[in-house]
Amino acid sequence: MAIADAGEVQLSYERSGSGPPLLLIMGMSGTQRHWGEPFLSDLRRDFEVIVYDHRGVGESSRMAQPFTIAELAQDAAGLLAALDIARAHVVGISMGGMIAQELVLAHPQLIDTLTLGCTYCGGEGSSLTTQDVLQELTEAALSGDRDRALRAAWEANVSAELAADPGAWETFRAIGRERAVALPVVMAQMQAIGGHDTSIRLDGVRAPTLVVHGTADQMIPVANAHVIAGHIPDARVEIFDGVGHLFFWERPQRSAELVRGHALVAA
Repeated sequence: MAIADAGEVQLSYERSGSGPPLLLIMGMSGTQRHWGEPFLSDLRRDFEVIVYDHRGVGESSRMAQPFTIAELAQDAAGLLAALDIARAHVVGISMGGMIAQELVLAHPQLIDTLTLGCTYCGGEGSSLTTQDVLQELTEAALSGDRDRALRAAWEANVSAELAADPGAWETFRAIGRERAVALPVVMAQMQAIGGHDTSIRLDGVRAPTLVVHGTADQMIPVANAHVIAGHIPDARVEIFDGVGHLFFWERPQRSAELVRGHALVAA
């Protein structure tokens, strides 16, 4: 793990594999470990994969004040600059997909291709999680019971089928226990998400764009994929039937195949 000066913050990152640069932008309450080794190992065969922790997470700079999605996008641009990467393929999931939207709008010259997974653009037709799911996650987070909070997050982020898999749960639990994201940081991320709306600007995106979503997503409903694709010229949509929010955990090989195919076709 290394540290890069990315503008006003320092970001903890790892780069591995070989090939064209591929920047992965993680979602709310996630860390670079949450991409999962099966997904990452498949991508490393064709890309130099860059993963990092947002400000306030892991070894990255501590959170000094509230931030916006656009500011997190500037962090991503700063990381690419620090690594002397002029252009990259970019994958953003959930909050990371919102960051990727702001990144391509602010710095289109940095983006070769864009993959937006399980994410949201705001505006008419967009929606976030239900009040019931949010209440369960909030109560679990405030309970002081780390395992309860992790279990609630697990069940909200994957399909019922994967949630019942003890091996997958233990892997997720171990990652969460190894590097917990502080509750104030998660709350700041939620606040940033609440202010996110790129809907009326996405028609200016010219990067080839792939939108991926699962039909069993409880965090961001699958209808959002079609809303986003409707705003971005020539965007392509791939839907995983019966798959939850963390589609790259449930279908790592197919997810990597989609990213690879999208990048190579556009090259």
